[in-house]
Amino acid sequence: MARKLKTYQTSLGFYDLAIAAPSMKAALEAWGAGSNLFHQGHAKETDEPDVVAATMAKPGVVLKRPAGSSGPFAEHADLPDLDDGGANPKKSRRPEPKRRAAVKISVEDSRKAAAQFERERKRRDAERLREGAVREKERAKREKAIAKAQAALDAAQREHEIRSEVLDAERRQLEKRVEGEDARWEGEREKLKDALRRARE
Repeated sequence: MARKLKTYQTSLGFYDLAIAAPSMKAALEAWGAGSNLFHQGHAKETDEPDVVAATMAKPGVVLKRPAGSSGPFAEHADLPDLDDGGANPKKSRRPEPKRRAAVKISVEDSRKAAAQFERERKRRDAERLREGAVREKERAKREKAIAKAQAALDAAQREHEIRSEVLDAERRQLEKRVEGEDARWEGEREKLKDALRRARE
């Protein structure tokens, strides 16, 4: 059986937010709040007739209005007007809303609203799953590109090491040949010098 919906309200960033939800937890989840705004005193249940009527008309949908304003809640709202024309900030406080009679909601309307909230919750969950799948696909693609680049680097490193080993071997052989040539020349030079010395005697 669907739970009875209540209207909850908070302020986040540039907007006041409101939603018809079965619990505070459901409201926090719909708002995407990372902490318990109710325990912190930043959110509350409200019985303001206009707010209740707006949220019950679209249960489960986060409605908003510019922060600090007393206008109606809607799915899409403009940013608050921060230009007060140089007015005194103390005089620019928003007026207290007039208390009106509580909105009476029939059992049938409450059931419809609860069912609509559940549909909206499922839609949000499905959207989060889709976004998660897209993020996972992008992560897998990025990891594949990283693995490919790493493999190319490793292969190039191995090829460099092989070439270096070949060059080192060739250098060692060349050094031996140079040493051999130096030794041959030293022996030949000594013989020729002896011959030259004997020729001079």
